[in-house]
Amino acid sequence: MKQIFPVGYHKVHPLKIIDYQLNRWHSMGFYNLSDIKKLGATIRGLDDWKARMIEMAGHKLEQKSLMEAAMYYRGAEFFTAPDDADKLRLYEKFRRFFYQSIGEESEQCEYVPYATGFLPAMRFKAVGKKLDTLLIFGGFDSFMEEFYHMAHYLAAQGIEVIYFEGPGQGETLKDYGLHMIYEWEKPTKAVLDYFQLEEASLLGISMGGWWCIRAAAFEPRIKRVIALGVAYDYMEVLPPLGQKIIRFLMQFKGFMNAMARIKMKFIPQERWSINNLMYLTGTQNPMDASEAILKMNKDNISSEFVRQDVLLLSGAKDHFIPVKMHHLQMQALKNARSLEGHIFTNKDAAEDHCMVGNIGLALDTILHWIKNHL
Repeated sequence: MKQIFPVGYHKVHPLKIIDYQLNRWHSMGFYNLSDIKKLGATIRGLDDWKARMIEMAGHKLEQKSLMEAAMYYRGAEFFTAPDDADKLRLYEKFRRFFYQSIGEESEQCEYVPYATGFLPAMRFKAVGKKLDTLLIFGGFDSFMEEFYHMAHYLAAQGIEVIYFEGPGQGETLKDYGLHMIYEWEKPTKAVLDYFQLEEASLLGISMGGWWCIRAAAFEPRIKRVIALGVAYDYMEVLPPLGQKIIRFLMQFKGFMNAMARIKMKFIPQERWSINNLMYLTGTQNPMDASEAILKMNKDNISSEFVRQDVLLLSGAKDHFIPVKMHHLQMQALKNARSLEGHIFTNKDAAEDHCMVGNIGLALDTILHWIKNHL
């Protein structure tokens, strides 16, 4: 049976970063609408987010709703600071209840040897005749388990799905200490080798949209590339003068680190964002974290080496990735075998980041495109 994804983006909190996260997990089929409305009305800000999400997880456990409980523990972990001991405890609760909820299916979780650790992966067999194998991964802040419903939806329509975590994500970071890199062809190669795949399609979500293009540039076994979120180069969003100013200021690391620390002290969202970047990249100060992220740029993505079929999906009002990046990436993929792009709007209920509001439409668009390019 197909997983039915709810349609619609709901304004439940005045702070966009909270509003979006509640809608994100609702749109992916994990949180129900009445719960995110209740949470939106009671959460004041990032400082009390964790407590409210833990309370909701407890309610779901009392109701024996293990999957929902797991995802509320995941939600609680999201804004928890890296130096807070609760971060790992919440992650462990999330995983424990998630895998309890899916029962015997949890046995499909495998571990791909990589560097000094492993990449966790989960394989979903296609229902009926297999049309294609699709590898899926997320971006900065996703765990592979969040794609569980998406994987089932695609598998039900003949697509074998393997989702996995790469360096800087989920278990790969927390258990094996592997930090984020931009050379995403390396984990992609490891997964292709482990599952003995001679060809596959690749779906990258959020910053994964950048990584999947980079991976395809150097991994010819990838035949079809889908970027759900197009993060071409954040510097290119600025006018030329703005880019020059940023690059000039970045020469003064001590001063810039001090400015970042002041912002972190007084602005909770800045504190979370910068701490999270340092955590994912394994850096010790804001400027080193910024330099690591800025490696994900138009030069390192290597668009000119991509010769596969490519599909780019973006939201017209994406608050994380300006739609300008979609157009710049389209222009850069000049050697792709074929290139197609979709910009979803409010009319589609999919104008926000990664089509939150209408995940089902995004998946149907992907399915239609894959079938036309086999």
